[in-house]
Amino acid sequence: MYRAIQDFLNDWSYESEATLKVFKNLNDKSLDQKVAPDSRSLGFLAWHIVISLGEMGEKAGLKIIAPPEHSSAPMNAADIVAAYEKAGASVASEVKEKWNDAMLLELIDMYGEKWTRAATLGSLVKHQIHHRAQMTVLMRQAGLKVPGVYGPSREEWSQFGMPAPQ
Repeated sequence: MYRAIQDFLNDWSYESEATLKVFKNLNDKSLDQKVAPDSRSLGFLAWHIVISLGEMGEKAGLKIIAPPEHSSAPMNAADIVAAYEKAGASVASEVKEKWNDAMLLELIDMYGEKWTRAATLGSLVKHQIHHRAQMTVLMRQAGLKVPGVYGPSREEWSQFGMPAPQ
């Protein structure tokens, strides 16, 4: 749980850059990749991350610059990247400008429950991590390079002069 706004901003800086690394490895064709016919596509998951920033932010009383909650995913990866860049920067800006450390323990309505603002920020970060991980599986299926986020990906081990673990 966050006890200081700066702690969230530090995490958000890293996590939003990591998400952009993943998003920037998508291509237009890969957006249709699914693990099964009745499951979510890679493009849907990426767009879900983007629009959830605005949706969760709005519920928390923040004005995030993001596409509307029920908007359709773009057909090209560059538009998803651009929308995420704006929304991600907006999250940081809004939290920094409108909340302070003392407010983090305040309860707010989130999805019919009472969450602290700190828990809301934690959920925003974890939600993004969760779907980003799902995306990496679909990226492998689509033949895309998966960037390392918390360490090198299989493709990146050679940059450290090491073989990829088997």
